[in-house]
Amino acid sequence: MQLLYLVHVLATVVWVGGMFFAHQCLRPVALAQLEPPARLRLWHGVFGRFFPWVWAAVLLLVLSGQGLAALMGGMAAVPLHVHVMAGLGYLMAAIYLYLYFVPYAGLRRAVAAEDWPAAGAVLNRIRMLVGSNLALGLFNIVLVFVLAA
Repeated sequence: MQLLYLVHVLATVVWVGGMFFAHQCLRPVALAQLEPPARLRLWHGVFGRFFPWVWAAVLLLVLSGQGLAALMGGMAAVPLHVHVMAGLGYLMAAIYLYLYFVPYAGLRRAVAAEDWPAAGAVLNRIRMLVGSNLALGLFNIVLVFVLAA
């Protein structure tokens, strides 16, 4: 059971921590120091490196979460905070799936075509989605600690 908790927490750290770094640290510096073509290429490269880790984190979160719930007697037996955590986690996963398959695909196409206005618009949409997921992830962490106490 402790191994599942460890996997769950590490996957959360990778995903939420990565979003925090990208949104709160990398984005403002890239915006201040890089012209649009360089900035958009940077984000294309960053997402290309980060998103495989997010796929792994999402998969590990779902599997470890389901494993932990099963060890606790199934979803019918777990406390309220587990249901809330799972619901928010699945919402975050759905947002990520949309982000990956729609805006990120558009960013890849726009960067490849060097269509910087289109790439900028798509990157702004990605920023909003990452910001939403970051807020949900941080809220989920706080809520679990409050409800689990």
